[in-house]
Amino acid sequence: MTTIFRLDASIRNEGSVTRAVATSLESALLADDPDARVLRRDLGREPLPSQMWADALAGSHIPEGERTPEQRAALALASEMGDELTQADAFIFAIPMYNFGVPPHAKAWIDVLITDPRFSPRSANPIAGKPAYLVLARGGMYGPGTPREGWDHATEWLKLIFGRIWGLDVTVIETELTAADVSPALAEFRGLAAQNLERAHTVAAEHGKDLAARLREAEAA
Repeated sequence: MTTIFRLDASIRNEGSVTRAVATSLESALLADDPDARVLRRDLGREPLPSQMWADALAGSHIPEGERTPEQRAALALASEMGDELTQADAFIFAIPMYNFGVPPHAKAWIDVLITDPRFSPRSANPIAGKPAYLVLARGGMYGPGTPREGWDHATEWLKLIFGRIWGLDVTVIETELTAADVSPALAEFRGLAAQNLERAHTVAAEHGKDLAARLREAEAA
């Protein structure tokens, strides 16, 4: 049985583009591999406590017997989250851009994980080489030639962590203009926004089918 780890970081339970596009990928995968197990962590609904990273970081630098109860709990959670990743054969990370950067609860999750020695930038990562899908959404336009070119401080950082630091085989599925339906300033781009969203769902479904085939081949090898 294959295991997929799915991370959601949107604070919206309804109307979230990243949740919806990630579900298109997941649904296509499960249609071809109904026995696959999906292991979930929803940071939008259940964010980590704000002090968790500081406790985990401090505790990681002192002997176990000298750690406070809070530090021990934080490091135990880091280990638990690391175990979630090491169980998985593939990954779906659904992370919107907020205020031009990574959502703070997604950043906190990554920061806490890095205190686990297995996921330190100085370690040989146990999930390196496995397939991962980074589902991104941005409310406006940030590509070359747009007024906000260079304002996206989330995408490259996430690709750095998941791809270069953790060694995952990352495929990006992204859509822009997700705020067009609610922002008068973007009203003229609503048609393009709809096309972007439809394309993202189509691409996600195609990747879901491809991933199911890829995992079957790996299991049979």
